[in-house]
Amino acid sequence: MASRKHKILHLLSQRPSHTGSGVSLDAIVRIADQAGWDQRVVAGVPHDDPTPTVGGLPPDRIHPLVFGTGDLNFPLPGMSDVMPYPSSRWSAMTASQLNTYRSTWRRHIQQVVEDFRPDVIHTRHIWLLSSMIRDIAPDVPIVNHCHATGLRQMRLCPHLADEVRRGCARNDRFCVLHKGHADALTHELGIPADRIHIVGAGYSADVFHARNRQPAATPSLAYAGKYSHAKGLPQLLDAVERLAGRHPDLVLHIAGDGAGDEAEALRSRMAGLAPRVKMHGQLNQNDLATLLRSCAAFVLPSFYEGLPLVLVEAAACGCRLVATDLPGIRDGLGNSFTAILDHVPMPRLVGPDVPEPEDLPTFVDYLESKIEAALNKPPPGNPAQTMPDVLEPFTWPAVFRRIERIWLDLIANHPSTSP
Repeated sequence: MASRKHKILHLLSQRPSHTGSGVSLDAIVRIADQAGWDQRVVAGVPHDDPTPTVGGLPPDRIHPLVFGTGDLNFPLPGMSDVMPYPSSRWSAMTASQLNTYRSTWRRHIQQVVEDFRPDVIHTRHIWLLSSMIRDIAPDVPIVNHCHATGLRQMRLCPHLADEVRRGCARNDRFCVLHKGHADALTHELGIPADRIHIVGAGYSADVFHARNRQPAATPSLAYAGKYSHAKGLPQLLDAVERLAGRHPDLVLHIAGDGAGDEAEALRSRMAGLAPRVKMHGQLNQNDLATLLRSCAAFVLPSFYEGLPLVLVEAAACGCRLVATDLPGIRDGLGNSFTAILDHVPMPRLVGPDVPEPEDLPTFVDYLESKIEAALNKPPPGNPAQTMPDVLEPFTWPAVFRRIERIWLDLIANHPSTSP
């Protein structure tokens, strides 16, 4: 008789597919399904999009918790203060909202755990939801995936940091994107190194590739991400305006979106810079890949990142890369992508993602010079042919293999699941 499938429950406290963690969840679920895992997904969703799709799973295997209605009558909180959709900021949530958030999630997950009886739970983010799981499922092994945004929220919300620190430290294993995150977990949560696994980030090689690459007739740059000051978007617009004098045909393509006053102000400024700046809105992966294949360089001037997957996607599409010299980029990508990546020196920070104002003019100077250098260099060719060994570890199948080993090891050695 064939052995039963291993069962895994995935948890994500925000919208699937709209951020890096959501894209990662979708890819891992899709590959795990092919590998024979029995899966369920729990995710937070807004009331106007209550039926998300994740990894091609049937709807009855996805268990959304709906925000903006009933007891949860406030927008779904996101792991960043500026999300690509309306959201609550953790630092602005009231004690009543936080209590409702905790109790509603607890009931929701408890029901799924009782019905599904998973062999292992994989929860995303070092934050409130992940800090509660041990209480909800005390006998199930737990993998906690760190995307770095939770570590930033601990600094933005010190009144919640101890709860997160104590709660998440009880989880069994931790997945991180690079060594800098592993060091941070040891420092911030006291997690021993043998419980932390560097799994990296992945990209869809069948979508993001340089085959049939058709560069635009005029110099073109791309940015993909939220409309946010923390992403360095105002400084990118400053640099592009300066470059216009020497590159009158230069076009900056913006893929992404944002909500709130900050995003609206940036949207208004970008609209005023048309046609030099073109806003494409939130693109699906196929459309983003098509856009990247038309651009000479991809620019990410962010002041805080984990391991930005979009840089790997842009590289695979044949773009040169310009990015701030952040630990996640330097440690996670720098050694691999040296030939096509230009680092922009970071300004000093006065908060987790807030630059020192007096350093910004110099930062724009550096950004401008690095973009111009990228535009003046020859295209890197097809990376799948010129550096296949560099790209392969970043494919989703490679990332999944590293994660699956953790799941199987926990199941084999945990008293509640081992034979």
